[in-house]
Amino acid sequence: MVHVYGPHIFHTDNETVWNYVNKYAEMMPYINKVKATVNGQVFSLPINLHTINQFFGVACSPDDARKLLLQKCDSTILEPQNFEQQALRFIGEELYEAFFKGYTIKQWGLHPSALPASVLKRIPVRFNYDDNYFNHKFQGIPKFGYTQMVKSIVEHENIAVELCRSFTQEMRTDYDHVFFSGALDAFYSCQYGRLEYRTLDFKKIICQSDYQGCAVMNYCSIDTPYTRITEHKYFSPWERHEASICYQEYSRECEAGDIPYYPVRRADKMDLLNKYLSRAKKEKNITFIGRLGTYRYLDMDITIAEALQTADVYLTSLYEQKEMPAFTVTV
Repeated sequence: MVHVYGPHIFHTDNETVWNYVNKYAEMMPYINKVKATVNGQVFSLPINLHTINQFFGVACSPDDARKLLLQKCDSTILEPQNFEQQALRFIGEELYEAFFKGYTIKQWGLHPSALPASVLKRIPVRFNYDDNYFNHKFQGIPKFGYTQMVKSIVEHENIAVELCRSFTQEMRTDYDHVFFSGALDAFYSCQYGRLEYRTLDFKKIICQSDYQGCAVMNYCSIDTPYTRITEHKYFSPWERHEASICYQEYSRECEAGDIPYYPVRRADKMDLLNKYLSRAKKEKNITFIGRLGTYRYLDMDITIAEALQTADVYLTSLYEQKEMPAFTVTV
């Protein structure tokens, strides 16, 4: 099984969402274990006790590792204002330079000092040897892939699917209410200008045996043009394959005609976004949803949770004969 749009591991603490996807797919247990190549060595991510000991050439206990990291952190940064300051504050310059700086520049096309601190949020550092990339109760991958899962969802007598057809403003009159999950700026034909997105290019590698021995290998150095290599047979260990299919991933600015993968929210571009949001909030009989419709970086579980919530809000609005809002989440 190959994840043609990049690997997706379903992970969530939301039992309602987990039960929902299990209605449509047999979810196989899967724990994502990510490795990173830095300065000719391979480390575990997220940063854990093994990473710290290996990187600094020590054999710290959990308490000793905490003390070591405190010495490395920049305690003069009280309120981080950007991604770089956030990293320096919580993990220090050496780990930041090795694992985050180059990778972030490649992924976002921006220096970390130009990204908000919220992008990094709370840096996951574990003072044990747990190398489970995610920290969620439910984790898995559909046994027969996401295509089968989505097909099962839309195979319903009340659902009609039309492919290769772009949505136009004129089509709105055909429906009582529209839920739009496409790009917010594209809905208005980019009238105020294009919002910023990142897209991905994939270079396929076919190997007659194992290529790298793991599912994901990050390449953190700015000198390596791709961000990571993914080896897809490791995402479905219930299958058995001798040969292997891998992809190098390259992140770049999304241009017209590209698939927008994730939005880039920048403080200096909020005026443009707010123009679209202000206009969208005045719309009637349409609700903007999803990663592109709300212009937010969302994981799959959050997207599904918000979709279920939006459905509930819509049904309630019908019952109470109230107007359905253009957004059911804070944007």
